[in-house]
Amino acid sequence: MNDIKAGDISAQLFSDITALATQDDSSEDPATQEVAPEATTADEAPFVRLIPLGGLGEVGMNCMAYQLGADGAILVVDCGITFPDAHTPGIDQIIPDITFLKENREKVVGIVFTHGHEDHIGATPYLWPELRVPVYGTAMTLGILRNKLIEHGLASQVPQFTIQGRDRVQIGPFLVEPMAVTHSIIDGVSLAIHTPAGVIIHTGDFKFDNTPVDGRRSDYARLAAYGEEGVLALLSDSTNVERTGASPSEGDITASFLDIFAKAKGMLVVATFSSNIHRVQQVIDAAVATGRKVCLNGRSMIANTEVARELGYLKVPMDTLIDEKEIEYLPRNKVVVLSTGSQGEPRASLRRIALGEHKRVVVGEGDTVVLSSRAIPGNEKAISNLINHLLRRGCEVIHDRVSEVHVSGHGSQEDLKMMLALTRPKLFVPVHGEIRHLVRHRKLAQRMGVLPGNTAIVENGQVLRIYPDRLERDGTVPVGRAFIDGKGVGDVGEEVLRERRILSEDGMLVVLVVIDAQKREIVLGPELFPKGLTDAEDGEGKVLEACKRKVLETFQGLSSEHLADLELVREEIRVAGRRFFRKEFDRRPIVLPLVFEV
Repeated sequence: MNDIKAGDISAQLFSDITALATQDDSSEDPATQEVAPEATTADEAPFVRLIPLGGLGEVGMNCMAYQLGADGAILVVDCGITFPDAHTPGIDQIIPDITFLKENREKVVGIVFTHGHEDHIGATPYLWPELRVPVYGTAMTLGILRNKLIEHGLASQVPQFTIQGRDRVQIGPFLVEPMAVTHSIIDGVSLAIHTPAGVIIHTGDFKFDNTPVDGRRSDYARLAAYGEEGVLALLSDSTNVERTGASPSEGDITASFLDIFAKAKGMLVVATFSSNIHRVQQVIDAAVATGRKVCLNGRSMIANTEVARELGYLKVPMDTLIDEKEIEYLPRNKVVVLSTGSQGEPRASLRRIALGEHKRVVVGEGDTVVLSSRAIPGNEKAISNLINHLLRRGCEVIHDRVSEVHVSGHGSQEDLKMMLALTRPKLFVPVHGEIRHLVRHRKLAQRMGVLPGNTAIVENGQVLRIYPDRLERDGTVPVGRAFIDGKGVGDVGEEVLRERRILSEDGMLVVLVVIDAQKREIVLGPELFPKGLTDAEDGEGKVLEACKRKVLETFQGLSSEHLADLELVREEIRVAGRRFFRKEFDRRPIVLPLVFEV
């Protein structure tokens, strides 16, 4: 804190903020969309390479590398996951490909986290063994991470250093200062990264909430002090850039919770993200105010709540929490179940409750279920199905489309303008979002006074050089996604996923043929075993008989030379089966030929 004084924000700065932050984003973009030029010749001026490995051009899987010069030290900011969708059947989690970091392992000096959400820390247990560097985060962030490391048997191996707002931490040649910001999780920070080229501010996820549940506001003074001193580049969260106005305060939903809790006649089930300790606190406060006991349901909900209580971030009055075994001994209108599963995840507690498969939590007529979260893109159908299951059981279901039970943790346009006004960066790179988010955020920055040539859109793998006076493109590095399937890490690739999609869409046909090795004749088969292809009640017999004839014709058309090569026989049968179903039914099943000799 010796290099920069927080001080009071000057009247001039407030004037600048007011003038800029109130500009209308609906106006036509006055700036042309210039593209940062390619790096050409060597330059004596210091520069930082910005290397996005995840989180740019997509939502989630955030992972950014900063490198000093062409081949200097590397600092990694965040190491997150993204979640599977319909195109990744059977996959549990998706993590970034860190080939670049592995190839430069000796240069990586550490990983620093902005906060503890899965899309910022979730990949660490899988990728840390490849890097083996110290990790840095706030108390809550490392508390959540520590539980994950314990599950993977890594807790005692990973050097962990706790940081807090206004600390100055030396990580290799990087001097990093975290600054408190409000988000939908406790202990979030933006990072001021001091480099030879200048100060780079990496916001992480944020909004400006002036009435947060825990009273911990964003550090306006530090952000503004850096703006006074001079910020070289701002990398800012783009998730909610399409939303006008400012994001509502977390405190705004307190009244809604109190009203719902007071009116509910039966059991209450509230589902939210287990990392949203602010929301957990609000549920507990509303339960205490209305004379209800709280049962925590879901492994991550129990684990994160325990961490928050140990750190003093969560205040729970004595005798408020009960075990799920105690539910049956209390009147239903005296119980709140605080659960995971607001996104309709197949294995989460709320889905089991909705399907009547939970051992102890049973809901029905007169009970109320509150989904206190927003749908993550891609989860809309799963959430809709979840709501339908709950309604069939007679529950009243309350969600963010019918009541004020959720507010976003990401800044909307006015929050993003405020960040730009406070920091007043020379250069600007939007992060955390799809291309549509990044482009819109870039336009907003230009309206806030950043010169068009001083902004750039980059996607994963596209390297950007940050000089003291400009941005230049610097080629690409390998990027991609690695899939977590059970205990397997990276052993499932695109080809396997393609086959899984085919199985889910067009089914499979197993063809069994046994050949006499001497006579080169079929002695058994072809026997056909379809899976997901036809329905026996809809004429499966006729379909399979026609396919059998096609396989026999194919076999009989093979020469003696071909019949001596079982691999060729298998390939011909596979092609014949595929061709038959494609021609007759416009389907493309996986055909698995099993050909044996006797």
